[in-house]
Amino acid sequence: MFTLPPISLYIHIPWCLKKCGYCDFYSYVSKEIIPENKYIEHLLRDFERDLSLINNRNINTIFIGGGTPSLLKNTSIKNLLNGIKKRKIISKNIEISIEANPKTIEYQNFIQYKNSGINRFSLGIQTFNSKMLKKIERTYNSKDAMNAIIESKKISDNINLDLMYGLPGQSLEEALSDLQIAIQCNPSHISWYQLTIEPNTVFYAKKIQTPHQDVVFNMLIEGDKLLKKAGYKKYEISSYSKFNYQCQHNLNYWNFGDYIGIGCGSHGKITQKNGEIIRTIKNKNINDFLSGKYINSVYQVSKRDKIFEYFMNVFRLYKPIFKKHFRENTNIEESFIEKNIQIAIQEGFLINQSDCWHTTKKGKNFLNSLLEIFLK
Repeated sequence: MFTLPPISLYIHIPWCLKKCGYCDFYSYVSKEIIPENKYIEHLLRDFERDLSLINNRNINTIFIGGGTPSLLKNTSIKNLLNGIKKRKIISKNIEISIEANPKTIEYQNFIQYKNSGINRFSLGIQTFNSKMLKKIERTYNSKDAMNAIIESKKISDNINLDLMYGLPGQSLEEALSDLQIAIQCNPSHISWYQLTIEPNTVFYAKKIQTPHQDVVFNMLIEGDKLLKKAGYKKYEISSYSKFNYQCQHNLNYWNFGDYIGIGCGSHGKITQKNGEIIRTIKNKNINDFLSGKYINSVYQVSKRDKIFEYFMNVFRLYKPIFKKHFRENTNIEESFIEKNIQIAIQEGFLINQSDCWHTTKKGKNFLNSLLEIFLK
């Protein structure tokens, strides 16, 4: 039987102090005063517009990302969250996360964020090496990074540190040193992911080189060992957490849950009662958005794309993929993908059981090859 999945809310704040050379996320460099009040007014109107699509479901998680959300005043964040709560019932014990840049965060910010209902902080550290931070065009140094961690831990025990490996000119020892420092800080969650140079970035245009793939692979393997030894459990390709501290918002994405996306350039996935999935893409132009032109496009996901998107998310997780979950979240019988599954099994990517599929180690290591099978 088909059931509507849980739904989350993503809020995009598009401004940054500086556009990093590797970044392909949608953002503006804030050269002038940010029109905070006006933007929040339009975020809430954008939210109201999407509420008609979600069939009265409660919001289970909220994630404020960017850009750099911590550039906004505390009062702006408070007004935003209060506006969300007035317009929609949110679940009890909801996880509310905010991304923060170490350069823009202070102790008082953390206190006010917590008072506004935010209970999870995600700090974009990337590396503790000041020379490396300068090389990847971050706006802070290692001292700023450590101070942000110290101040955040005074307020909350639910802290994520974003770390990257495979940085230009980075050695295995330098990558593992970053992890060791992070582990000593004892956050509840660590995101440990590889830098990839995307085509629409400054680093791509400059032909910035990252370490050889063998070196990067060793960073992944040795880093994984360090994290597990320190008590962090890997529950997704690049995510490690202490017990009961998985990011619930991201888990909803990876379990093919629904989400509203509000703000410039944000995306949404909203399942309808008939099982069809609607994708929303919001206007990237800030001036258009602030004039009330929120929607760039709305379209229905095809059956083939629905299958691919489902597996693109769930294959990231380190857990069985239950056939019942596939049916309930796609409204498609597994017999429709029987040939694809058989090919994946023959290639050694999947193991089939009566009620579920398991991704093998080979399947995780060659995830793109596995996913290509479900494009056919």
